[in-house]
Amino acid sequence: MDQHTARRIAAASAAFALTSAVALTSASSQIAAQTPPRQAAAQPAAPKAEKAPSASAKNEQAIAVLVNDEPITAYEIQQRTAFLALNAGGGGPDLKAKAEARWAQMTKDPKLNERLQVLLREKNVKTREEALAIQKEYVTKLQHNMIEQIKREARDAQLPKLRKEAQEELIEERLKLQEAKRQGIEITDAEVKGVIKGLAERNKLTEEQFIQSIKGSGVDVSTLRERYRAQFAWREVVRRRGQMLVSINQRDVEQMITASARETGDDTVELQVQKITLPTPAKDQSALAKRYAEAEALRRRYGGCNTLPGLAKEAGDARHEDLKYIKPSSIPEPTRSLLLSARDGDMLPPTTAAHGIEVYAVCARRPIKVDEKEREKAEGELAQKEFEIVAKRYLRDLRQDAHIEYR
Repeated sequence: MDQHTARRIAAASAAFALTSAVALTSASSQIAAQTPPRQAAAQPAAPKAEKAPSASAKNEQAIAVLVNDEPITAYEIQQRTAFLALNAGGGGPDLKAKAEARWAQMTKDPKLNERLQVLLREKNVKTREEALAIQKEYVTKLQHNMIEQIKREARDAQLPKLRKEAQEELIEERLKLQEAKRQGIEITDAEVKGVIKGLAERNKLTEEQFIQSIKGSGVDVSTLRERYRAQFAWREVVRRRGQMLVSINQRDVEQMITASARETGDDTVELQVQKITLPTPAKDQSALAKRYAEAEALRRRYGGCNTLPGLAKEAGDARHEDLKYIKPSSIPEPTRSLLLSARDGDMLPPTTAAHGIEVYAVCARRPIKVDEKEREKAEGELAQKEFEIVAKRYLRDLRQDAHIEYR
């Protein structure tokens, strides 16, 4: 493996980690946005007498799954479910339609107006402007509460599915951390703490405010910490495996660059093209048909690009042009596509142009030198995909070999 490719693979290894880290950062930002930071620390509660663990507490600590004899508790699943539900948002793509239907139903309730009238009397409203301001505030609050209720209902409906996802996510994290431990990879508490601190700073909160905002959303910060710990440990595991298995095929790089260029309409090759034009009088259909037949005869006698000048002379007034190397985009369709699909040395069928019948021949082609940044980008994307494939297969193998017991 050359140094250039090795650098691309190393960069892709970092990108593999970054992809998941960005997703986690985004999720954490959403959590922080849900609850404003507390303005003052709560006063410590007076000490209470110790009580025996409740039935619900015992249920939370019950073992739900064993992964190679390592437990996952019901509490962990409950916390991870809450985290996923928080990021799910609620409402779904049809939130607007649901809200419009719910609001239409609410406005038919006569008690809605009665409550507004009571509120106006309580506020001792005396002017029309005051009444309109209170009415606007009343409606805005009603709509906000309605939207939040629809979102809660949507999240509640998703809970069974999210609980299953949470359980599977925790199982995979156990497998990742177990494999990392087997390889001597350890993510320290200080590393994880640094990530949490960075998230807080990006959300313009202190670390304590960030943690409190998460708790206010019903999610313990330990859920986020363990997610990061597993993510970073797995990144290192896959990096080590990927360095041995990932290789970048330059042919694949060229194909990716070409495909990208086609999407943007950019040229990736230059074509060496020659052309013979047989002029015809304007709107003379009989002359056009005759010239077309002559062009077909030239094509049958064609023996390669070096024969074109001689063929043009044989046709009398035919004009031969050596266009040298041109970009395909300079030729109008459909000739452009025909030139690109032709093999070197091929002559295209005659085509009708403004000045007569044209016959093109593709003599050679050469790739357009790609900007080094574009090549690096393509290599990085390919390596990233390879790392993702390695990671998926690695985790699949770990799961197949694991002993997983559902309680």
